[in-house]
Amino acid sequence: MNNISWEASLPYSSTENGGSIIKGNRVVEPIDSEETPEIPIFHSEQDVVEVKSSSFLMQLPLKWPMWLLGPSILLATGVVPTLWLPLSSVFLGPNIAGVLSLIGLDCIFNMGAMLFLLMADACGRPKESSTSCAVGSQIPLRYKLWNMGASVLGFLVPLVLLFASCKSTLQPHLPFNSFMVLLGPYLLLLSIQMLTEMLTWHWRSPVWLVAPVVYEGYRVLQLMRGISLAGEISAPAWMVESLRGLVTWWILILGIQLMRVAWLAGLPYRSKS
Repeated sequence: MNNISWEASLPYSSTENGGSIIKGNRVVEPIDSEETPEIPIFHSEQDVVEVKSSSFLMQLPLKWPMWLLGPSILLATGVVPTLWLPLSSVFLGPNIAGVLSLIGLDCIFNMGAMLFLLMADACGRPKESSTSCAVGSQIPLRYKLWNMGASVLGFLVPLVLLFASCKSTLQPHLPFNSFMVLLGPYLLLLSIQMLTEMLTWHWRSPVWLVAPVVYEGYRVLQLMRGISLAGEISAPAWMVESLRGLVTWWILILGIQLMRVAWLAGLPYRSKS
């Protein structure tokens, strides 16, 4: 059937026209990989991992100041006041004022510990919170039970000593104010540690393994300070031996915590092998 005069024929591009927009029958020209090295071509999963690690390394300079600032704050608020500040300038005697002054010293450390944990969380928390290997899912239940058991036992032992002293089971009797000077700040900071650990588990923070190490390291210094104060307030011998026993207990717990850190650090390599 002949074309009607008002019917225009559809335009077609000749395949021989080299100056047209679409060259020949090829819609897109092939890309020469040698001329365009900036386009990443992934040949395996290892290439994808390398690109992700390179992007992570680019973000590290923004976090490097926290690697130095966080430990410096922890050192300034915890170790320096405990080791270099004269105890006579802080301790005011076996009374309420003396207890409050020691608690204030520990509160300074607690503020530094909180700032340190926040910086460590900012450096260690991954951006992809919905990944399959979430930090919170890696917290073993036995670890939680062990930590809570050790903390509860360390909390109950001083209360048992106080009860035995009030019932005259342990002689000579230790006044309540003297007991609070030696172990009151210890009990308060231990309670804060237990609360901090539970919050890190609930929020799935990557510092769940670091928080007990920070507090237990300071607790050893705190109990050593209590042994020094025991001589100034003429505490009985059973109280001094109890403080030494608590120091030994928490050094043992701290060593177990560090062993667990080493075990969990090698867990990904064991799973790959």
